[in-house]
Amino acid sequence: MKPSGALSLYVHIPFCTLKCSYCDFNSYAGLEELVQPYVSALITEMELWSQYARGRPVPTVFFGGGTPSLLPIEQIGRILSALRERFELAPEAEVTLEANPGTVNLDYLRELLALGVNRLSFGVQSFHDDELAALDRIHSAAEAEEAYRWARDAGFQRINLDLIYGLPEQQMERWQASLKRAISLAPDHMSLYALTVEEGTKLAYDIDHGRAPEPDGDVQASMYEWSQERMAEAGYQQYEISNWARPGQECRHNLVYWRNGDWLALGAGAHSHLSGTRFADVYSPKRYVQLVQEAANAGPPDATDVAALLKSMRQVTYVEEARPEVARSDTLIMGLRLNEGVSLAEFRRRFGAGAEAAYADTFAELTKLDLLERTNDRIRITDHGRLLANEVFTRLLPD
Repeated sequence: MKPSGALSLYVHIPFCTLKCSYCDFNSYAGLEELVQPYVSALITEMELWSQYARGRPVPTVFFGGGTPSLLPIEQIGRILSALRERFELAPEAEVTLEANPGTVNLDYLRELLALGVNRLSFGVQSFHDDELAALDRIHSAAEAEEAYRWARDAGFQRINLDLIYGLPEQQMERWQASLKRAISLAPDHMSLYALTVEEGTKLAYDIDHGRAPEPDGDVQASMYEWSQERMAEAGYQQYEISNWARPGQECRHNLVYWRNGDWLALGAGAHSHLSGTRFADVYSPKRYVQLVQEAANAGPPDATDVAALLKSMRQVTYVEEARPEVARSDTLIMGLRLNEGVSLAEFRRRFGAGAEAAYADTFAELTKLDLLERTNDRIRITDHGRLLANEVFTRLLPD
């Protein structure tokens, strides 16, 4: 039996101009010749899922990458037209597109808005040119400001800026200057991330070979605490560990993730979550194009449920079957990232009366350590707990 209820969509665009030193996302430089066949494969994958998704309203769409703004406007138009034909986009759907400031101009942004993209997320990362160069970003600080102003001139009412703090040897004053410059632009939303060293990245290689120092965790903690104070002074409300927004400007798409809702992810390496089942498409964009076509050639898929459908989806190369203990753990870990925390009444409704009892000892221990707090049948991570969030989340993992 097919589930009902809202279904968000994620569209992965794996192309980029230059792979950033810290990036471990599924992205590739130098694949320009694959853009058109890749977009065609995305549209074919939409068709494969369309019967299953019928009757489910789509409240949010998110174009992530890679660098979605590298796509020619005609290709963005093809994707959005196909989405509207095959899925039931809500009239007020939030449609976000990630953009690199060095890849857009005023005309491109005007056309994006006309196509129905109504929220932009700019990967600024820093307002210091030397830091941007160290991160292998292709834009300058001045270009980031220019792209932001173009977006406002084009008519975008909702804009997010991504920034990274705690770079190797970064001084507090440098981070403070970047954040103040971002605040002066008055974006509607900001995502502030501590630099993390991911295996397999250029940054990890440089650190392993003594070419760069590791980020300083204590310095990052001080930067985070200062940022919380400065963002509050500027009128932004923190609603998630790394995210701040003007009232009513929270990212609705990311809230689906943090509330462990249902989303369908399309594209190479994209990860989906449907009715507790998690699965991902093949990572290679070239192989993705081939396998989607093979799935289409095999004929209409069985759309009765997720399990039946996934058997016919040749591009899907990873499946984690639904397990109640994993669903409970994911709901707690993701929900505790939010300032609102987790409603224990909703948790019991979703997973049964015994679900909360299974975590009673863990909750008690974390509360005693001042990492969690419980108020009015909600459980939240404390201010102290945010600095040690991974300690909290590790204890909530299933056995």
